[in-house]
Amino acid sequence: MSLTNQSLTGSGAGFTGLSNYAEALADPAVWQSLWNTAVFTIATAAPLVVLSFVMAYLVYVGLPGQWLWRMSFFTPYLLPVSVVTALWQWMFQPGFGLINSILTQLGFAEIGFLDQQGVAMFSIVLVTIWWTVGFNFLLYLSALQNIPDHVFEAAQLDGAGPWRRLVSIIVPMVNKTTIMIVMLQILASLKVFEQIYLLTAGGPRGSTRSVLEYIYDVGFSGYRLGYASAISYLFFALIVVVAVVQLRIMNRKEH
Repeated sequence: MSLTNQSLTGSGAGFTGLSNYAEALADPAVWQSLWNTAVFTIATAAPLVVLSFVMAYLVYVGLPGQWLWRMSFFTPYLLPVSVVTALWQWMFQPGFGLINSILTQLGFAEIGFLDQQGVAMFSIVLVTIWWTVGFNFLLYLSALQNIPDHVFEAAQLDGAGPWRRLVSIIVPMVNKTTIMIVMLQILASLKVFEQIYLLTAGGPRGSTRSVLEYIYDVGFSGYRLGYASAISYLFFALIVVVAVVQLRIMNRKEH
């Protein structure tokens, strides 16, 4: 299909060769959506790794009321994206939204969380971190619970304090889990679509539109299935390159 001018209306489907690919590579909207996707990936990847580890470590060392913390950390991940976005849309609303109401009561001006350039992407990043950090938290908690007790007993006999045990034992022993989480997080962030589509629909002025949303807009709003398919294949090739690079880095660290 990417080699044709197939339309959603059923017309066209004539062979066009590589013209769709040439158009995609010269399309500023494609590059802008790629940039937005990269910004989102960079902004979410590190916090989702660091925060999930901190949360798992606090539960692992015996944070009071563990059952409550486990539930509060992981429950958001179980919510469907429609519920998550509806909740945060209410919180971000100007006038009666929870966050803006608090800001105005404190004497600050309201913020257009979803309709202000430079702020909308930050808002989507915040929603994504709150929604998905629970999955990484569960992976880290499982890795921490698999560390043998005798390792800590030996470290304690050697006089290692809590900080030394964290830096010299815990962090290195969950290194494989960290690498796996980083890989999964980057690939998941590159494929972001639902929360952006439901919160901002790519606005304001395309500043939050991801690659997948642009593909959706081109194919199902612009009816250009052939062109959308070409962009999809180019994006697929990019994801393959990223995945191969990550695998090679992981293999080098293992050896």
